[in-house]
Amino acid sequence: MNTKIVGDCGEHKAVEYLKQKGYEILSNNWRTRDGEIDIIAYIKETVVFAEVKTLPNCTSDMLEKVLNAQKQSRIVKTSKRFLEKHREYNNDYIRYDVI
Repeated sequence: MNTKIVGDCGEHKAVEYLKQKGYEILSNNWRTRDGEIDIIAYIKETVVFAEVKTLPNCTSDMLEKVLNAQKQSRIVKTSKRFLEKHREYNNDYIRYDVI
């Protein structure tokens, strides 16, 4: 199966999971020139920037390699751009999750 299809399926499942848990989905695949954030959600005064990884038999070592310092830096830069554009969330907490 195509990795894009698998990734899209994983993101869809992650969105459904978050909705079931009471999260409001603010955006999917939010992009800037610095990068992309798979899901931006909101719950209890907290903006959640979520990276979705759909990897078979994923171990913490594999996840650590995929989410290296460079990837983390891009996610942080992209999340800052989101918060600059959406100032209504500037007084809220922020959190970074991996699903």
